Amino acid sequence: MREAHPTERAVGIDHYVSDADGTGGRLRARPDDFRVREIERGEFEPIDAASDAYPHLVFRATLHNWDTNDFAGALSNGLEISRERVAWAGTKDKRAVTTQLFSVAGIERDALADAAAGLDDVDLTLVGRSGRALRFGDLAGNAFEIVVRDAETPSVEAITDDLRAFGGGETDGGDTDTGADATADTTATVGVPNYFGQQRFGSLRPVTHEVGLEIVRGNWAGAVLAYVGNPYGSEPDDTREARAFVERELRADDGETGLKAKTDGWEAALERLPNRLGFERSMAHRLVENGAGSEAAFRAALEAVPSNLQRLFVNAAQSYLFNRILSERLERGLAFDRAVAGDVVCFADPDAPEGLRLPDPGRSQRVTADRVDTVNRHAARGRAFVTAPLVGTETELGADEPGEIEREVLDEAGIAPADFDLPGAFHSTGTRRAVLVECDLDIERDPLTLDFSLPKGSYATVLLREYLKVDPVDLG
Repeated sequence: MREAHPTERAVGIDHYVSDADGTGGRLRARPDDFRVREIERGEFEPIDAASDAYPHLVFRATLHNWDTNDFAGALSNGLEISRERVAWAGTKDKRAVTTQLFSVAGIERDALADAAAGLDDVDLTLVGRSGRALRFGDLAGNAFEIVVRDAETPSVEAITDDLRAFGGGETDGGDTDTGADATADTTATVGVPNYFGQQRFGSLRPVTHEVGLEIVRGNWAGAVLAYVGNPYGSEPDDTREARAFVERELRADDGETGLKAKTDGWEAALERLPNRLGFERSMAHRLVENGAGSEAAFRAALEAVPSNLQRLFVNAAQSYLFNRILSERLERGLAFDRAVAGDVVCFADPDAPEGLRLPDPGRSQRVTADRVDTVNRHAARGRAFVTAPLVGTETELGADEPGEIEREVLDEAGIAPADFDLPGAFHSTGTRRAVLVECDLDIERDPLTLDFSLPKGSYATVLLREYLKVDPVDLG
């Protein structure tokens, strides 16, 4: 293992699995260098099914250089409907070519075709009808084809060998990064820690987990200040200066509660915050309205932002703790591809598409010492997966050494599962998530191209980072 980039360490990612030097290179030099296609699951009614019984028209869109949210907004504008009537299964980044499912309520096919025709770089195919809107997560996974420009490729085989071994597979067993093998295309089954990627926390300003951790601790003022203050060097000058004002003038002397802040101080902050910082301004405006003399006022400020962002803060805190647990497991040398006594495993989704390793966290089991060998036979066949907690009120922590790791990480953060018993959108019951993500990887050279599929919820960047070993900002 080698130490991760400092920006990654700030979000709980402490290591690279591979010791080999990275290839470097550039992602997304042009949109078609990064192709993502959703792996769909489920079936829909025919297009000509009765629209009163099946009011949601489902379609597949291939988007060239479109952010998912921007496309939904543009489509709803073209249809002259609320954006709330457009739904999708998974959010994708802009600088890419993405193929994904959408649904739209109460619209006929001709109107949809006309609206799509008015949008550049959009290819649309009708799929069917549904009795409900698509929900986030209504997919099995994503297939990626990613081109890395200007990469140095001699170490590709060494990296692949490390990742093959980490996933429990056999290695080539020798020096494969020289000679003829160093220029050959590669096919391998590889594994990496199932970290939450940098995008989960903010690629340019990774603070969402800091906000969430303060919320879970009950420090509502600290949460507001972590979001509105907390300047980063990657931000524009006016943004950085406004956040620095908040830090300097409004944070309490003890650096914790933030209750030093007075209403007139937030008025001054509101004057400084650029208009493009809409959520920060909403929080500041609520504090001007309600005053800033109590934790209740700061909680109300956080509730001024959309509920999905409120959930994101807490989800990011859970993701950070999960990353820390994985990093500690790596540090202690515990395997990721097989269980030890005290682990909690989940089993494979029986309805997963063929060839996709899809864990089902709803089907879990504690591993006792007398069950380790049996469970690991299932793990070797891709039928069971070692998990770690996304901590919430109903979280079952592990036992023995895995449980010790989980409890130490929570203690270090000053958090307990019961702390997630929070109001409204901040509340979370928690779940578990596989610690290892495996994939069948095809690698081509000149240019370096990686072709692989991942289950839903896993990040392509957790694989890409092992190969490129660049600043995580350049992976976004």
